[in-house]
Amino acid sequence: MAVQLRQICLVAADLRPVIDDLTWILGINTCYIDPDVAYFGLENTLMPIGRNFLEVVAPVKENTTAGRYLERRSGNGGYMVICQADSRQTQGAVRQRALENGVRVAYELDRDNWGICQLHPADMTASFFEIDWDSTHDFDGNWHPAGGSGWEGEVKQDVTVDYAGVELQSDDPGALAQLWSRVSGIALDNNGGDLCLPLNNVNLRFVEAVDGRGAGLSGIDLVVNNRQHILAAARERGCYVSDHVVSICGTFFYLQDAG
Repeated sequence: MAVQLRQICLVAADLRPVIDDLTWILGINTCYIDPDVAYFGLENTLMPIGRNFLEVVAPVKENTTAGRYLERRSGNGGYMVICQADSRQTQGAVRQRALENGVRVAYELDRDNWGICQLHPADMTASFFEIDWDSTHDFDGNWHPAGGSGWEGEVKQDVTVDYAGVELQSDDPGALAQLWSRVSGIALDNNGGDLCLPLNNVNLRFVEAVDGRGAGLSGIDLVVNNRQHILAAARERGCYVSDHVVSICGTFFYLQDAG
């Protein structure tokens, strides 16, 4: 069984300024706009991070799940951890464990060659947990939420290389970690004092919420090739926190030098 992080989704009240911040500071390109998110009252943009993706959604209608999430967390922030399972069977096993642990399926779609299963953020505490599968079984290529293929030419890694981890926070990080472990079927690890859930390509880190915003997807670990570009651009756009952290869309981006 393998589960790989393929996409992180952030939520914003206003899409365009956030996309401008992300592309300028992180040195990444836009690659896809999904018309299907209009079904949920949203607009979006995707950007490749290596062979994976960063998405931002914003509500364009009243009374959307995303709009309520913005209210609950008092502004922009992390929204979804979106993973690719190595098979339909692996996705089904995660779905079954979720139900056994009292976690609701918020949305699902099952077709002959791919499927989506979104687990409810209130039940997963910190964010949506989405598990997708497709018939290509390719962790580095085809990805339906980004239109399948055609995005590869927009990959740019001279500044930002790839994801290294995701930070999930709550008042009880131990309980949160245990829940995500039970649902995913992946055993926890202890990495530098933080409880971690090792996916195929990154660690999910579980930390205590100390910012007054409650449980949520609070940070992303990035492997970078050009820290100085990121820091200088972050200063220009009011997103600089320290020489190791920038804050964009209510989310901390923790910088790790490639090498």
